[in-house]
Amino acid sequence: MENLNSYKKYCVNVFVAKCSEQHEKGEIIILTTKYGKEHENEVHNYLGKMNDGSFLYSITRKDGFNAQERAQKKADKLTGYASNAEKRSADFYQKSNKDKDFLVLGEPIKVGHHSERRHRKAFEDAYNNMGKSVKESEKADDYKSRAEYWERKTNDINLSMPESLEFYEFKLEEATKNHKFLKDNPGERSHGYSLTYANKKVKEANKNLELSVKLWGTDEVIK
Repeated sequence: MENLNSYKKYCVNVFVAKCSEQHEKGEIIILTTKYGKEHENEVHNYLGKMNDGSFLYSITRKDGFNAQERAQKKADKLTGYASNAEKRSADFYQKSNKDKDFLVLGEPIKVGHHSERRHRKAFEDAYNNMGKSVKESEKADDYKSRAEYWERKTNDINLSMPESLEFYEFKLEEATKNHKFLKDNPGERSHGYSLTYANKKVKEANKNLELSVKLWGTDEVIK
C-alpha cells in the first residue's frame, strides 16, 4: 500500500489523520489536504483501524494552527473587508456631493435650456452615488457583524484541541453540581423541565469528556 496520510473528519470540529501505515505517539508526519496542501502534524492517540486498512490518529498541527487561529484569521479577513467597504462608501458619498453647491439651490430643471442635460446628470450622479454609498455601508456593517462572530470564537475550546480534556472535565463537574443542586432543591427550578435539561447537560458533558479522553488522554487517563 502506498504510504499516504490525509485528513478525515472524526466528529464535530475534529479532523484526524488517516494513514496507510502505523505511527507512534509524538511522531511528526505530513498530512495532505484535499487541495494538495501539506502540513506537519504531531501524532497523539491511536483511534482505531478502518475497514480499508487505514489507521486513525488524533493530531495537532506543528505550526500551532487550530480552531482559535482559524477563527482569528477569519475575523481579521472580514475586518479588512469591512474597512475596504467603508472606504468605498465614503468615496461614493463624496462623489454624491460633487455638485452639492449647485443642487442645494433647488433650481428647477429648465427644459430645453442648454443647462438641462448638465442639471439632469448632476441629479442622476448624486442619486446613484448615494445609493452606492449606502450599499457599501451596509456591506461594511455585515462584514463587521461576521467579524465580531468569529472574534468571539477566538477563545472557544472544542474537541479539536488537547485543552478540551481539562475543559470538559470542568464542564462535567459544573453540570453535575448544577444537576444535584436542582434535584435536591425543587424550589430553585425555574420551570418544569429544569431538571431534565440539567441532566441532559451532564450527559453531553460526559460524552464530550469521553471523546476528549480518547483523542487527547494519556495512557494513564485512558486506562
